[in-house]
Amino acid sequence: MANRFYVLSLSCTDQPGIVAAVTTELARIGANIAESGQFWDRESNQFFMRIAFAAPSHLTREEIAEALVGPSRKYAIRTTLVDQARTPRIIVMVSKFDHALLHLLYQIRVGWLKAEVAAVVSNHEDSRRAVEMEGIPYHCWPVTKENKQERERELFALVESTGAELIVLARYMQVLSSSFSERLAGRIINIHHSFLPSFKGAKPYHQAFERGVKLIGATAHYVTPDLDEGPIIEQETERVNHAMTAEDFVATGRDIESRVLARAVKHHLESRVVINGHKTVVF
Repeated sequence: MANRFYVLSLSCTDQPGIVAAVTTELARIGANIAESGQFWDRESNQFFMRIAFAAPSHLTREEIAEALVGPSRKYAIRTTLVDQARTPRIIVMVSKFDHALLHLLYQIRVGWLKAEVAAVVSNHEDSRRAVEMEGIPYHCWPVTKENKQERERELFALVESTGAELIVLARYMQVLSSSFSERLAGRIINIHHSFLPSFKGAKPYHQAFERGVKLIGATAHYVTPDLDEGPIIEQETERVNHAMTAEDFVATGRDIESRVLARAVKHHLESRVVINGHKTVVF
């Protein structure tokens, strides 16, 4: 019998019996667990779990969700059930620096990242040719102080019309408003061109160079109304030295940013990330 594959993510107040109750129901409907991860945050007493499983193909997603209603009610579990057969749709936003965007497009093309780019939005024309060569709609929406709200209304309409579940800021150098960030909480990922918290503002790699740092890096995080303070998903650093120029720092940083952002997007789309207050649990 053919199977369909799903990912179940859950969180709730920690208490005995949660794992047994959930896995018993999965076994009852004939599901086979392929991967399981769990974490108990002692400080908040919250329990988190991710289960990837195969279920008989005759079962619908709704029937599987119905089978989990009992444990969910008993333990007040917050659940998300995702059918892995679907291809998630994303919107990528970029300004002039396109290295992170191009890396995402490449990883999608070769199949490492399972996603469909529904559209690319930019405040510059620089990336149009590369994006349209991939057959992806390109929207150039210059942003000014006067039209910022209108642009965000257009962006939200684009999210709704395309069914995109995630917005990826691939070095998009405009700050989204607090209201927009709140409206799409947990659905916007940004790559910060620094290893947070350090060297914020313009030319972070030049700041790092001037300070003679020995490690530079990048941080991918969810966007919140607090600028560059959202829950961190992924980070990476690389050692640098006194013999390198500021341009060497920039080149190294571009490479790190591209990798870190792609991994963060992959974690999110595979339902491996659960927000835990100001932090994340990444399975």
